[in-house]
Amino acid sequence: MELKYTVITSVTRDDLPDGGASIFAETIKAVKKNNPGIKIEVLIPDFSGDIQPLETVLQAEPEVMNHNLEVPEALYPRINRPLENYRRSLQVLKRAKDRGAVTKSGLMLGLGESEEDILRTIKDLREVSCDLLTMGQYLQAVKNNAPVVKYYPPDRFDLFREKALDAGFKGVVSGPLVRSSYLAHKLYNSLNNLEV
Repeated sequence: MELKYTVITSVTRDDLPDGGASIFAETIKAVKKNNPGIKIEVLIPDFSGDIQPLETVLQAEPEVMNHNLEVPEALYPRINRPLENYRRSLQVLKRAKDRGAVTKSGLMLGLGESEEDILRTIKDLREVSCDLLTMGQYLQAVKNNAPVVKYYPPDRFDLFREKALDAGFKGVVSGPLVRSSYLAHKLYNSLNNLEV
C-alpha cells in the first residue's frame, strides 16, 4: 500500500487484563518491521488509569500517542462517562508526555458545552503539554445517542483553532467534519514542517 503514515486504533478492550496494550504494541512493531520508515499514530483508551499498559504501548515507539478527551469535563455525564475519567484521561496524556511521547487529543463539539468549557478544555490539555489537537462537530450517530445541541459554523471552528494555537498547541485541525484521524499525517508534519 506504500503507506507513509498510519493510525492504529481499536475499540476499548477492558475485558483484557492489559486493556489490549500488548496487541497495540505487537501491531506497531509488525507494521514498522514490514514498512521501514512508516510513521505510526496510536489512538488508545485510558487503560482504566493503569500505568503499565501505557508503558507497553510507548515502548513500541509510536510517533504519536493519541488519547481523546472527546468532550469538555462538564459533558462527561452526557456521554455516559464518570467525571473522574476526564482527569484520568489528562493523566494518560501527561504520563505519555513525561515519557517523551508526542501527544494528541480530540474533541467533539455541539453536545451543549459553552465556549468557556471549550477554552477550559484547551487549557487543561496544554497544562499536560499536549502537542496536537483535533476539534470536530458532534453528530448524533443513532437515535439513542445524545442529540446535537448546537451546530458550530466553520468560522467558530477557525476561532477555536486560533485559540488553541495561541495556547501553545503545535498543530490543530478544527472544522465541522474533522475527526481524530483526519489529516493525521499533516498534523504530525506540523511539528517540524515535515513532509510525510
